[in-house]
Formats: sequence, C-alpha cells, structure tokens
Amino acid sequence: MNKLSTNQWIYIALFSGFLISIAISISLESATGIACGLTFWDVLVEMMKILPFAFILIALIEVWVSDKVIIKHLGKNSGYMAYFWVLLLAGISVGGIFVGLPLAQSLQKKGASLSVIFVYLGFVGVARIPMTIFEISFMGLPFTFARLAVAISSFLVIGIIMGKYLSKRNYTLKQDI
Repeated sequence: MNKLSTNQWIYIALFSGFLISIAISISLESATGIACGLTFWDVLVEMMKILPFAFILIALIEVWVSDKVIIKHLGKNSGYMAYFWVLLLAGISVGGIFVGLPLAQSLQKKGASLSVIFVYLGFVGVARIPMTIFEISFMGLPFTFARLAVAISSFLVIGIIMGKYLSKRNYTLKQDI
C-alpha cells in the first residue's frame, strides 16, 4: 500500500476543513454557508455527469490514437495546421476545462507541443460549439463573432509565445496529477 505524500495530506486536510465548515454553517443556519454548500453540491453533480464520459474519451484516445499521429499533426514540427486541429477538437468538446485539462495531459504524453497544448486549453474555454450557439441566441451573431475573433486570436498568440518560451527552458506538464 502506498503512503500518501505531504501534498496529498494537505489536500485531504483542506478538503476536510471545507466540508467541516460547510457542516458547521448549515448547523448554524448561515445563509452564506448554506449557499456555498449548495453551490459545491451543484458543481459536484455537474462534474459527475461529465467526468466519466471524459475519462472514457481520454482512454479511447490513449488506446486508439497512436503517438505517431499526434506527433505528426500536433507535434513540434506540425506547423500551423495543428492549431486548426485543436480548434476543431476544442469546438466539439463538451465539459469545458474539466475535460480539457486531462485531455491536454494525454496529448502532451503522446508528443503534442506545448504551444499546441496551451492554445487548445485556451480554445476549449472560449470556442466550444454548444457554448457559441447558446451565446448567439442571447447576445447575437455580431457580438459572438467579435468575441470569438478576439479570443481565438489572443489565445493563439499567447499560446504560441508561452509554448516557445517554456520549450526553450525544457518545461513539461506535470505527469502525476
């Protein structure tokens, strides 16, 4: 049986403290504490609806998509077409960043460049098709296209700069999340 690391004990202590504070707030009938507990519960339920499918998707990518394909299309020498592929991947993603982070780690393990991963993470936050359709219905087409143009170009530039900067320093994403 593996022993828990110091960081894991810290996470357990913080989470336990959070749950205890919610329980105390509820017992004292604190409106803020009850609202915090309800919000936590809502987020937890939403994550439980999304995460099993996300993990299945990531497992399928791990098994079905070879490292060679990822390196060819999303690796260091893939060119600008890689950014189109991650925009497409982010666009069809559901679950937002909940799915984006584990998928980014999987892509990095398979050989995707840091620039592509950073751009993907930005795109998954702002360019998902379901979110865009919802936004068009409330904000209108001109606003949505303007927001997408600014957001996509910004994340593209920032992701490329960050990726090149960190690649020169031999940075890799943490593997033991």
